[in-house]
This record gives sequence, C-alpha cells and structure tokens, in this order.
Amino acid sequence: MRRALALAEQSVGLASPNPNVGCVLVKDGKIIGEAFHAYDRLDHAEVAALKSAGSAARGATAYVTLEPCSHTGRTGPCADALIQAGVARVVAATADPNPAVNGCGIERLRQAGIAVETGVLRDEARELNDAFAHSIRTHLPFVTLKAGLSLDGRIAPAPWFRKTRAPFMLTGAESQAEVQRMRHASDAVITGIGTVLADDPLLTDRTGLARRRPLLRVVLDSSLRLPLDSRLVQTAAADVLVFCVNPDPERRRVLEGQGIRVEQLEPEPNTSRVPLQRILQRLGELEITSAMLEAGAKLNAAALAGHADKLALFYAPRFLGPAAVPFVDSAEPVQFEPIRTRQRTFGRDRELEAWLRDPWAGL
Repeated sequence: MRRALALAEQSVGLASPNPNVGCVLVKDGKIIGEAFHAYDRLDHAEVAALKSAGSAARGATAYVTLEPCSHTGRTGPCADALIQAGVARVVAATADPNPAVNGCGIERLRQAGIAVETGVLRDEARELNDAFAHSIRTHLPFVTLKAGLSLDGRIAPAPWFRKTRAPFMLTGAESQAEVQRMRHASDAVITGIGTVLADDPLLTDRTGLARRRPLLRVVLDSSLRLPLDSRLVQTAAADVLVFCVNPDPERRRVLEGQGIRVEQLEPEPNTSRVPLQRILQRLGELEITSAMLEAGAKLNAAALAGHADKLALFYAPRFLGPAAVPFVDSAEPVQFEPIRTRQRTFGRDRELEAWLRDPWAGL
C-alpha cells in the first residue's frame, strides 16, 4: 500500500478534478503491474495497472489507495475491470467519498466473490485526497490559507519600512520550496488586490513538475485596480482570473485585451467587497477542487469567517513589532477550534498545519 500511495502522489497535478489514485498488483510476492491515474490518460489507476499486468492479473491481489469505482463516467467501472481480470483480492485504503460510489464498488467486488479488505493506511490515503473529498461532497474547492508569520504573529513590516510593489520574504528557502510544492498540488491560488499592489507577486507553480492545467491565479479586485505593468498581467496566459464588483468598462476592456479574465459579481450586502463565498462557488463550477489563499490581513480574516478548510502557517524566527501588518485584520474576534494539527520544520522555520473541518466526516 505504501508503494500505491507513492504512485498516487505522482498523480498530483495530473489527476484533478479526479482523485489521486495509485494501484499495485501483486502475485506470488512480486509486483506484476502498477499505475497511477492521470486525467488526460482516461484510464483509472486500476485499469492501467491491469493492462500492465496482462493475463498475470488473474489470482493477484490489487492494492489501491481508493475504493474502485462502480459507476460509468468518462470510463467504465474499475470494479468490473478487476472482476473481469480475475483478481482474487482487493485491499483498498479508504472508501470513495463520492456519493455515487461510496461502498458500492466494495460491495460489487464482494458479490463477485473477491475478498476485500479496507482501512490499510487509511489516514495517509485520505489526506492525499482531502480536496477531492471536499469538492465532490460540497461542490466547493478545499481552501488552504497559507501565511508566513513572524513569532509575534505579523506577516509583513509596517508599510513605511518596505519598498512598494516588492515581495517581502519572511521565511527561508526551505519553506518557500514547500509553498511551491503546495501550489503544485493546488488548482488555484487566491489573493487580494492589496497583496498585488504591495508585493507584485507572480503566484505561479515553479516546481518544474508536470501539471495537467495551469495554476489558476485568482485576484479579488472590487474596483479593478490591477496594474497593467504588474507581473500578473505581464505573464497572463489565460490563467489569471479577476473578480470585481464595480469595474470601469474601459479598464476592463484593456485588461481583457491583455489576456486577463474578468468576472463581475454582486457585492456583499451593504458593502463594496467581492463576495468570497460566491467566488468559491464559481471556482467549483470551473472544476477547481483545491485553492490556496495567499493574501493579506483583511482577506485572511474573511477566509477565517467560515471559508478556510485548513491553515498552513510558516513561522520564521523573527519579530516584526507591533506596527507591522497583522495576520488578520478584523473588528470581530477570530475564533476556531482545529480538529487536527501537525507541526513540521523547514530549515529555521516551523510550520503549523491545522485542519478546520474534516472533508471525510461521516465516512
């Protein structure tokens, strides 16, 4: 199963909006076939592994990181493919969170006389597909709020200590490399116009790893202030989407002429702010299953008011002082109770991960 999970990790960036799945076929103590799922190749991991094993699959054990599907979508049911291949045993790490599949694939295999075991390395397999589980059940992307912080909870120096439109690197190279890995695992990255004006970020996936579709760079910009000479505009290739509520028509025309996608939404009631919940709904409609939020204090506060599913906070061994920019800027206290936490070290930095809700709840 650990080998199957390693294969599933290779599908990250290639499988969305489908889940990341790996499959290993074993017979007489030897691996006879293995594969992972990539959306554009159509075949699910089980079918691709069966094809690599050929007739040797009869009597084998299939180790798969997610319950074999039982329905017909872009491809036929994987459960049926395993049955037809004569597989004797299936070990599935976890049930499929898809309501159209959950438990049905396992039941179909058992009815065909195949021995089925579940729960092996379940937690590892589920974490790999948190975004898929959340998306398939809510039709919203799984949102990870990422931030680099000082030890006193600040994300940037006071404005008068900074150069305008220049990124401020608070954390070290190791943390920055991990952020790139996180971007690679995401379908979209979201920021606000304030961050664009202050930092002039690129917000790209610079891992060099293959991905099926470009990382969608999303900007919340109520009055369409996105600078034409910003790095986002200068590098746009149909991968920058700006949400606004009160755009100047000429400004919109110019930005769209530069390859920027602009969508206008109704503002939040009694405000001129772009509605974050509606944006997440729209991203779900675009088959965005996962999104990283890399923003400033105001948007962080909005996300923590019920929109963020997970926190990834990178603490650098520095103090920025009380005049520096806080992590959240909210008139109301920000309160939440993580259901699970984990700490990791990246160079001199310490990361805290906190899951705010369980995308697999009840399964």
